[in-house]
Amino acid sequence: MPASEFLIKLLSAFGPSGNEGEAARAWREGCEPWATEVKVDDVGSSMARVAGIAGGPTLVIVGHIDEIGLIVTNIDDSGFLHVERVGGWDRAVLLGQRMKVLTRTGPIPGVISRAPIHILKEDDRKQVPEYKALRIDVGASDGDEARTMVRVGDVAALDADPVEFPHDRLVSRAIDNRVGCFVAAEAARLVAEAGGAPGDVIALAVAQEETSFAGAATSAFALEPDVAVVVDMTHETEQPGLDESEYGKHRFGSGPSITRGTTLHPGVFDRLCDVADQERIPYTLEASGRVTGTDADAIHVARGGIPTGVVAVPTRYMHTPVEMVSLDDIANAAKLLAAFASRLEPGMSFAR
Repeated sequence: MPASEFLIKLLSAFGPSGNEGEAARAWREGCEPWATEVKVDDVGSSMARVAGIAGGPTLVIVGHIDEIGLIVTNIDDSGFLHVERVGGWDRAVLLGQRMKVLTRTGPIPGVISRAPIHILKEDDRKQVPEYKALRIDVGASDGDEARTMVRVGDVAALDADPVEFPHDRLVSRAIDNRVGCFVAAEAARLVAEAGGAPGDVIALAVAQEETSFAGAATSAFALEPDVAVVVDMTHETEQPGLDESEYGKHRFGSGPSITRGTTLHPGVFDRLCDVADQERIPYTLEASGRVTGTDADAIHVARGGIPTGVVAVPTRYMHTPVEMVSLDDIANAAKLLAAFASRLEPGMSFAR
């Protein structure tokens, strides 16, 4: 099963937190053929609505469109860009990477510098540089030229195109969480294709999850949904370095995970599991004792509280240039959420 053109466009687009415009536009363009309404707000979050047909509850299915990146904090006289992180990085994976820097005139290429092993001292070879020691080289001859190319506050993202692997696997940067946005859109598309659900189904591609949850909080406040499901990534547990006795078993091909936790609504969790069982969609279970680390943390406390669930797609090598995902798990996540939407009947109560 080849990856869809829509998904490849999403993964190829630029969009660190606070600068999601290119990726958000790609998402909205992918939703326009089937959605009743498509729009973007002032925070940068996008929505695609499928109008309900029977007065049922309004469901939002939420992915975040932003990715982790870097922000330029200084430009030195030699022309190198000093940077700080945007979102959660393992510094080790940044060394020697190709980058794309978004400037006022458009994106330009850069590389993260690293002294050759030949000249590194023995102790330095064992160390990962601090963020304050990282530099992006954009090929400028000196600081004056670099300052005509780049401004302090410009952002950068990894330059790593999607690659399709055997066994229906896909490798790319920004799988976390463009895949969640794709699943939200695909679930809504399936609802539209089936003629609609009882209530409105709104797919969301929200901004700034990696830094503040701002897009989730403002969208939940503005849209006032009756129920929400956040789609994000979970750790695929056959990858090296993970202990399944600690993380549970979430392998490629096992379907999406459904999270049960203290901040998540038990009724939403139970209905998701019931739908998966009825539709014979494979899934695994996760538990969250405190916050989930997803947009659900902002949504479930919006306004007077919104019944919220979390569905996650297993992913290897999260927050690296080579995140890996199974297309089969993506498809099953979308099918689960479309079926869940179709069963939200008028008058349903989520009172505890």
